[in-house]
Amino acid sequence: MSTRRSRRSEPELSFSDKELFDLALAWITLSVAFALILAPIHLGATPATFGIMVALSFVTVGVAFLLHELAHKVVAIEYGQVAEFRADYQMLFLAVMSALIGFLFAAPGAVYHRGRITKRENAMVAVAGPVTNHLLALFFLPLMLFPGLLGLIGHMGVLINLFLAAFNMIPFGPLDGKTVYDWNKAVFGAVFGLSIAALVGFMLVFGWF
Repeated sequence: MSTRRSRRSEPELSFSDKELFDLALAWITLSVAFALILAPIHLGATPATFGIMVALSFVTVGVAFLLHELAHKVVAIEYGQVAEFRADYQMLFLAVMSALIGFLFAAPGAVYHRGRITKRENAMVAVAGPVTNHLLALFFLPLMLFPGLLGLIGHMGVLINLFLAAFNMIPFGPLDGKTVYDWNKAVFGAVFGLSIAALVGFMLVFGWF
């Protein structure tokens, strides 16, 4: 997600200690939450299976989440913004709690940016995250051709990236879809429609897990 704030000059790509901490915390929390969905230890999954799923989620969720947020940050900086990720600790708690009941509310925080920016540019910052997830899904897709661990990583990588793209394009609250919807409903419809169709199609053909 991305959220707009006020102005500063001469932005550059850098990371504060606070930003790195928040990124790491969100990465760990989302990985555990996805593992609870895919291997619910509270519903009978063995500790070993859950542990493996946490490790796999670190790789797949980590790449999906970090590059999603980095895309917001890079595009915002290209438009002259100062941009930094901040975790939402309440939403991280909600992510784990929702995973325990079988649904993941994946809104761990946002890239906040400040500076003068047009409505279109703000929408481009927002849509950069979901588009990055679509590209990552294509990157993971060939791994599904391999048996064993690589195939599992490919399946999870595609599934998680398509889920994050679709979820973040929901036109609600601080999610990316709301910013795009407010700028151009046709662009929103195209990206959101593609995200939903790709996720549903993948699950119908290959299953949830």
